[in-house]
Amino acid sequence: MVKNSFISIISQEENKGSVEFQVFSFTNKIRKLTSHLELHKKDYLSQRGLRKILGKRQRLLAYLSKINRVRYKELIDQLDIREIKTR
Repeated sequence: MVKNSFISIISQEENKGSVEFQVFSFTNKIRKLTSHLELHKKDYLSQRGLRKILGKRQRLLAYLSKINRVRYKELIDQLDIREIKTR
């Protein structure tokens, strides 16, 4: 799942406004909702919430990739998520 060293780095930072922390927390929420939806397939409100969180994370990752490509690559590798599609 998520590497423990990355969690400790995020916790020590205590910068909850940073893009990395926000993406990290969105990723945790996404993983929880995904496991919930595997059990409750017809929970449409949770599906909507999941789509909203996915969109927020996608926008944050797009912003980070524009601003600092190195930090973006590190975050993608540490959280084990796919890269965003570029147009």
